[in-house]
Amino acid sequence: MHFPDPGEHDFPDWVPFGDYLYYGPDVVALGVELSVATLSEAYAKGIFPWHMDGVPLPWCCPSRRAILDFADLHIPASLARARRRSSLRFTIDEDFRHVMEECALARRPGQKGTWITPAFIERYTELHQAGGAHSVEAWDESGNLVGGVYGVDAGGVFCGESMFFTRPNASKLSLLFLIDHLRSRGSTWLDIQVITPHMKALGAKEITRREFLARLKHDTAAARELFPAK
Repeated sequence: MHFPDPGEHDFPDWVPFGDYLYYGPDVVALGVELSVATLSEAYAKGIFPWHMDGVPLPWCCPSRRAILDFADLHIPASLARARRRSSLRFTIDEDFRHVMEECALARRPGQKGTWITPAFIERYTELHQAGGAHSVEAWDESGNLVGGVYGVDAGGVFCGESMFFTRPNASKLSLLFLIDHLRSRGSTWLDIQVITPHMKALGAKEITRREFLARLKHDTAAARELFPAK
C-alpha cells in the first residue's frame, strides 16, 4: 500500500519534505510516484493527486469535499434551452487523451498554469487504457471535439477531474450527458473534489471528509459497474 487510510490519518498542518515544511492540512502523502497502481489505490481511498510546482507531488483528501447529488441537480432554464437546441453529438471514451489535453490548455479565472502536466496525461491515459478512467466527448457537426469531461471510476463512484469547452455550453452539456449515463448505471452522485461557482449553481455542495469517506465506502461496496466493457 502507498497511502494510509484517510479516515485514520492525523492530517498535520505542516508536512515535512527534505529540510523544509510544506503547509498542507489536506495532504495524505507527498512525492508518491504517479502510476496506474497508485492512482487506483488513491481514488479507492478518496485521495487524489494535485500537482504544485516546486513540491513533491501532493496527494490530497480535503476536509471539505465537493460532491453533486443528482437529486439536487439544478439545470438553469438557459442551459435546458441550449440542451434542447443542441446539435452536438456525445460519446463515451472515444478520445480520452484528447479531452485531457484540451482540459490542460483551458484557461480558468484566478488560476495560473495547470495541474494537468504531461506526466498526468500519460499516467491517466494509462489508467484509462486499464479501464479506470473515462471521458465524455462533445463533437460538432464537422466532427471537431468542442467539449468534454474526464474523471476516474473509484469502483462505483465517479470522481470528476476536469472539463473544457471551445463552444458555448459544450462542457456543461457533456456533464449532463455523463450524469444521465451514471444514473442509468444506478449511481446517485459524483465527486467533484473542490467546489466552484459553476458547479454550485448546478446544485453541488460541500460535505465533511468523514461523510465523504463513508459515502465512498458504502457505494464502492456495491461494486456498481459504471462503464461496462464495450
